Amino acid sequence: MIRAGRRKYAQTSEELAAAMGLKIGSFRNKQPYTAEDFPPLISSNGARVKLWDSQQTAAHLAGRPVPPLPEEDDDQDLLDRNEAAALLDVTPKTWDDYKTHPQIAPHLTKVKGVEHCPRGVVKAFRTPKDADAEPVSQGRPKGSGDMVPRDEISARVGELLDEDPAVTLATVQDRLGLSYATAARALPRLRGERIADLLQAETDLTPEHAATRLGYPTAVQRTALASAATEVRARQVQPYLQRVADVLIGAGLAEEQDVRVQRLDGEVLAAAVLLSGSGAPALVWDERYGWRTAVSRRHPIGREAGTPPEGGGIRYLSEDQQPDPAELLAALADGRRGSRHPKTVRPAGGTLQG
Repeated sequence: MIRAGRRKYAQTSEELAAAMGLKIGSFRNKQPYTAEDFPPLISSNGARVKLWDSQQTAAHLAGRPVPPLPEEDDDQDLLDRNEAAALLDVTPKTWDDYKTHPQIAPHLTKVKGVEHCPRGVVKAFRTPKDADAEPVSQGRPKGSGDMVPRDEISARVGELLDEDPAVTLATVQDRLGLSYATAARALPRLRGERIADLLQAETDLTPEHAATRLGYPTAVQRTALASAATEVRARQVQPYLQRVADVLIGAGLAEEQDVRVQRLDGEVLAAAVLLSGSGAPALVWDERYGWRTAVSRRHPIGREAGTPPEGGGIRYLSEDQQPDPAELLAALADGRRGSRHPKTVRPAGGTLQG
């Protein structure tokens, strides 16, 4: 975490490498920060963007005693995603839903490109389950839109699922004021994520047994298991996608970023890596078509149309679905490589094998 009042001392890998007279590639390869006497990270374990306290690293590099950081918790401490989730005893994915709540969203702040939230704001947050005074929606008036902001839907549906694993779509609609289509997307997806969590924790468990263990009725297990299969695929491919992003970062073509796998219509998986030192605004990976360049940085993936995106500025970089990052880097640098159309189109989806 970034202790209260020490925001200005937050230091990134690039800044620390420069202070040590190293290129960022050498810094990442040598990992001098792993030395036993090196000042510890102030970012959480597992954080993609590493941060240090520059006063501590400067003292270490100058051979001076490293000044200690405050040990007592303060409401102005800045917590990153993992730390905020741990304080609320939820998963980081659940925190991603909570942080859109009006009690939290206005207080979020980015430090060196990493989103943080003050400890006091996290401590004061009341989840929908705890907010007894919060009025409960009595359904969705005909012709109206969803009565829950889009960014809060997963968290709110998750609370109902916590209360009753067998909760029905009708109950979700009535309690939250959601349309049938919205409830029918959110509820199976959350059930699928929880099945995937259990399968990840207990590798000898079958998907069907996981669904039963979680209390999901037989009538809803088919859609829940299909959603779980998609979630498992997303988790399996995410490390590869992050590795591609890290190679692009190391080559100076992108800034530090966490790659998020998204679900398109029909449970198709896609992800984007935003670029900063290339002619293209971003690269997009789609499990059907592989890697391509994008024409928009703000909306690189675009809307699902059921056909491969084509047109000016779009170039498919490899026939392989998961080419080696070095091959992808070479294809991106050479405008003569690749094609305007994907040469291979693979079906998306699949089922979990018990």
